[in-house]
Amino acid sequence: MAATPEVLWAQRSSSSEPAKNFIYLTISVPDVQPANLKLKLTSTSLSFSGHSDSLKKDYQVDLEFYDEIDTDNSKTNHTAKNVEIVLRKKELKEEFWPRLLKDAKKVHFLKTDFDKWVDEDEQDEAPEDDIGNMGGMGGMPGMGGMGDMSQMMGGGAGGDFGGIDFSKLGGAGMGGAGDADDDEGDDDDDDEMPALEEEDAAASSSKPASKIEEVN
Repeated sequence: MAATPEVLWAQRSSSSEPAKNFIYLTISVPDVQPANLKLKLTSTSLSFSGHSDSLKKDYQVDLEFYDEIDTDNSKTNHTAKNVEIVLRKKELKEEFWPRLLKDAKKVHFLKTDFDKWVDEDEQDEAPEDDIGNMGGMGGMPGMGGMGDMSQMMGGGAGGDFGGIDFSKLGGAGMGGAGDADDDEGDDDDDDEMPALEEEDAAASSSKPASKIEEVN
Protein backbone atom coordinates (compact mmCIF):
# COMPACT_ATOMS: atom_id res chain seq x y z
CA MET A 1 0.00 0.00 0.00
CA ALA A 2 1.32 3.43 -0.93
CA ALA A 3 2.25 5.82 1.88
CA THR A 4 1.05 9.42 1.96
CA PRO A 5 4.08 11.73 1.97
CA GLU A 6 4.38 14.79 4.15
CA VAL A 7 3.38 17.95 2.26
CA LEU A 8 4.58 21.39 3.38
CA TRP A 9 3.10 24.62 2.08
CA ALA A 10 3.41 28.40 2.31
CA GLN A 11 2.15 31.26 0.15
CA ARG A 12 2.54 34.81 -1.11
CA SER A 13 -0.13 37.08 -2.58
CA SER A 14 -0.33 40.15 -4.77
CA SER A 15 -3.13 42.03 -6.51
CA SER A 16 -0.83 43.54 -9.14
CA GLU A 17 2.24 41.30 -9.67
CA PRO A 18 1.57 37.73 -10.87
CA ALA A 19 5.12 36.63 -10.02
CA LYS A 20 4.45 37.42 -6.34
CA ASN A 21 1.14 35.59 -6.21
CA PHE A 22 1.95 31.93 -5.63
CA ILE A 23 1.95 28.82 -3.43
CA TYR A 24 5.09 27.04 -2.19
CA LEU A 25 4.56 23.27 -2.09
CA THR A 26 7.11 20.68 -0.94
CA ILE A 27 6.37 16.94 -1.18
CA SER A 28 8.78 15.03 1.05
CA VAL A 29 9.76 11.87 -0.85
CA PRO A 30 13.42 10.88 -0.22
CA ASP A 31 15.31 8.78 -2.75
CA VAL A 32 12.65 8.89 -5.44
CA GLN A 33 14.32 9.12 -8.82
CA PRO A 34 12.73 11.27 -11.56
CA ALA A 35 12.08 8.14 -13.63
CA ASN A 36 10.05 6.70 -10.73
CA LEU A 37 7.63 9.54 -10.14
CA LYS A 38 4.53 10.88 -11.83
CA LEU A 39 3.18 14.37 -11.29
CA LYS A 40 -0.11 15.51 -12.81
CA LEU A 41 -1.03 19.15 -12.36
CA THR A 42 -4.33 20.76 -13.39
CA SER A 43 -5.82 24.16 -12.63
CA THR A 44 -7.63 22.76 -9.61
CA SER A 45 -5.65 19.71 -8.45
CA LEU A 46 -2.35 17.90 -8.14
CA SER A 47 -1.75 14.16 -8.22
CA PHE A 48 1.62 12.66 -7.26
CA SER A 49 2.91 9.10 -7.16
CA GLY A 50 6.45 7.81 -6.75
CA HIS A 51 8.59 4.84 -5.77
CA SER A 52 11.86 4.68 -3.84
CA ASP A 53 14.07 1.74 -4.86
CA SER A 54 16.39 2.16 -1.87
CA LEU A 55 13.56 2.35 0.67
CA LYS A 56 11.31 -0.05 -1.24
CA LYS A 57 8.46 2.34 -0.64
CA ASP A 58 5.60 3.72 -2.74
CA TYR A 59 4.13 7.21 -2.27
CA GLN A 60 0.77 8.63 -3.34
CA VAL A 61 -1.01 11.90 -2.65
CA ASP A 62 -3.87 13.81 -4.32
CA LEU A 63 -4.65 17.45 -3.59
CA GLU A 64 -7.68 19.50 -4.63
CA PHE A 65 -6.85 23.19 -4.34
CA TYR A 66 -8.88 25.89 -2.63
CA ASP A 67 -8.81 28.01 -5.81
CA GLU A 68 -7.48 27.83 -9.37
CA ILE A 69 -3.81 27.99 -10.32
CA ASP A 70 -2.01 28.93 -13.52
CA THR A 71 -0.36 25.70 -14.66
CA ASP A 72 1.60 27.38 -17.46
CA ASN A 73 3.49 29.56 -15.01
CA SER A 74 3.97 26.99 -12.26
CA LYS A 75 7.39 25.39 -11.71
CA THR A 76 8.71 22.08 -10.40
CA ASN A 77 12.12 21.19 -8.97
CA HIS A 78 13.19 17.65 -8.02
CA THR A 79 15.84 16.93 -5.37
CA ALA A 80 17.11 13.81 -3.62
CA LYS A 81 14.84 14.57 -0.65
CA ASN A 82 11.68 16.05 -2.13
CA VAL A 83 9.76 17.58 -4.99
CA GLU A 84 9.48 21.36 -4.75
CA ILE A 85 6.72 23.16 -6.62
CA VAL A 86 5.79 26.80 -7.08
CA LEU A 87 2.11 27.08 -8.01
CA ARG A 88 1.12 30.41 -9.53
CA LYS A 89 -2.29 31.52 -8.26
CA LYS A 90 -4.59 32.33 -11.14
CA GLU A 91 -6.52 35.14 -9.49
CA LEU A 92 -4.55 38.20 -8.48
CA LYS A 93 -5.63 39.06 -4.96
CA GLU A 94 -4.01 40.81 -2.02
CA GLU A 95 -5.51 38.42 0.52
CA PHE A 96 -4.03 35.02 1.29
CA TRP A 97 -5.90 31.84 0.57
CA PRO A 98 -7.52 30.82 3.86
CA ARG A 99 -6.19 27.27 3.30
CA LEU A 100 -4.51 25.17 0.61
CA LEU A 101 -7.24 22.61 0.01
CA LYS A 102 -10.84 23.00 -1.10
CA ASP A 103 -12.04 20.82 1.75
CA ALA A 104 -11.71 22.55 5.11
CA LYS A 105 -11.21 19.23 6.89
CA LYS A 106 -7.73 18.95 8.42
CA VAL A 107 -5.45 16.25 7.02
CA HIS A 108 -2.53 14.85 8.98
CA PHE A 109 0.06 14.95 6.20
CA LEU A 110 -0.34 18.65 5.32
CA LYS A 111 1.71 21.09 7.40
CA THR A 112 2.71 24.73 7.28
CA ASP A 113 6.22 25.34 5.97
CA PHE A 114 7.48 27.80 8.55
CA ASP A 115 10.83 28.23 6.76
CA LYS A 116 8.99 29.96 3.92
CA TRP A 117 5.88 31.32 5.58
CA VAL A 118 5.41 35.04 6.25
CA ASP A 119 2.37 36.85 7.59
CA GLU A 120 0.12 38.49 5.03
CA ASP A 121 0.95 42.00 6.22
CA GLU A 122 4.70 41.33 6.24
CA GLN A 123 5.22 39.71 2.86
CA ASP A 124 6.48 42.92 1.24
CA GLU A 125 9.49 42.73 3.56
CA ALA A 126 10.23 39.08 2.73
CA PRO A 127 13.25 38.37 0.51
CA GLU A 128 12.70 37.54 -3.14
CA ASP A 129 12.49 33.77 -3.63
CA ASP A 130 12.70 31.54 -6.67
CA ILE A 131 12.59 27.81 -7.41
CA GLY A 132 16.33 27.47 -6.75
CA ASN A 133 16.22 29.13 -3.33
CA MET A 134 13.34 27.64 -1.42
CA GLY A 135 14.17 27.72 2.27
CA GLY A 136 16.95 25.14 2.58
CA MET A 137 15.85 22.38 4.91
CA GLY A 138 12.14 23.05 4.65
CA GLY A 139 11.47 19.88 2.69
CA MET A 140 13.41 17.50 4.92
CA PRO A 141 11.29 14.69 6.38
CA GLY A 142 10.52 15.20 10.03
CA MET A 143 10.92 18.97 10.03
CA GLY A 144 7.16 19.45 9.92
CA GLY A 145 6.83 18.33 13.55
CA MET A 146 9.37 20.91 14.64
CA GLY A 147 7.37 23.52 12.79
CA ASP A 148 4.20 22.69 14.77
CA MET A 149 6.05 23.06 18.11
CA SER A 150 7.44 26.48 17.04
CA GLN A 151 3.90 27.68 16.33
CA MET A 152 2.71 26.61 19.76
CA MET A 153 5.62 28.33 21.43
CA GLY A 154 5.30 31.50 19.36
CA GLY A 155 1.52 31.63 19.27
CA GLY A 156 1.15 33.52 22.55
CA ALA A 157 2.44 36.91 23.47
CA GLY A 158 5.89 36.52 21.98
CA GLY A 159 6.56 33.21 23.68
CA ASP A 160 5.88 34.51 27.21
CA PHE A 161 3.24 31.88 28.02
CA GLY A 162 0.34 34.19 27.26
CA GLY A 163 1.49 37.01 29.55
CA ILE A 164 1.28 34.98 32.80
CA ASP A 165 3.52 36.33 35.55
CA PHE A 166 4.61 33.21 37.42
CA SER A 167 5.96 35.31 40.32
CA LYS A 168 2.36 36.15 41.23
CA LEU A 169 1.14 32.58 41.48
CA GLY A 170 2.21 32.22 45.13
CA GLY A 171 2.32 28.64 46.38
CA ALA A 172 0.12 27.22 43.61
CA GLY A 173 2.42 24.63 42.15
CA MET A 174 5.55 26.61 42.96
CA GLY A 175 6.89 24.21 45.63
CA GLY A 176 9.53 25.73 47.92
CA ALA A 177 8.57 29.34 47.20
CA GLY A 178 5.05 28.78 48.53
CA ASP A 179 6.32 26.85 51.56
CA ALA A 180 8.71 29.66 52.47
CA ASP A 181 5.88 32.21 52.42
CA ASP A 182 3.73 29.97 54.61
CA ASP A 183 6.53 29.52 57.16
CA GLU A 184 7.06 33.26 57.41
CA GLY A 185 3.37 33.77 57.96
CA ASP A 186 3.38 31.19 60.78
CA ASP A 187 6.29 32.95 62.50
CA ASP A 188 4.45 36.26 62.41
CA ASP A 189 1.37 34.68 63.97
CA ASP A 190 3.44 33.11 66.75
CA ASP A 191 5.07 36.42 67.59
CA GLU A 192 1.73 38.16 67.90
CA MET A 193 0.00 35.53 70.05
CA PRO A 194 1.53 36.51 73.46
CA ALA A 195 0.50 40.12 72.94
CA LEU A 196 -3.08 39.05 72.30
CA GLU A 197 -3.09 36.91 75.42
CA GLU A 198 -1.76 39.80 77.50
CA GLU A 199 -4.45 42.10 76.17
CA ASP A 200 -7.15 39.54 76.98
CA ALA A 201 -5.75 39.06 80.47
CA ALA A 202 -5.72 42.77 81.10
CA ALA A 203 -9.27 43.11 79.84
CA SER A 204 -10.53 40.24 82.01
CA SER A 205 -8.79 41.58 85.15
CA SER A 206 -10.36 45.01 84.71
CA LYS A 207 -13.94 43.78 84.44
CA PRO A 208 -14.30 42.29 88.00
CA ALA A 209 -12.84 45.48 89.49
CA SER A 210 -15.49 47.61 87.86
CA LYS A 211 -18.22 45.33 89.20
CA ILE A 212 -16.89 45.57 92.78
CA GLU A 213 -16.98 49.34 92.63
CA GLU A 214 -20.62 49.25 91.51
CA VAL A 215 -21.59 46.98 94.42
CA ASN A 216 -19.93 49.22 96.94
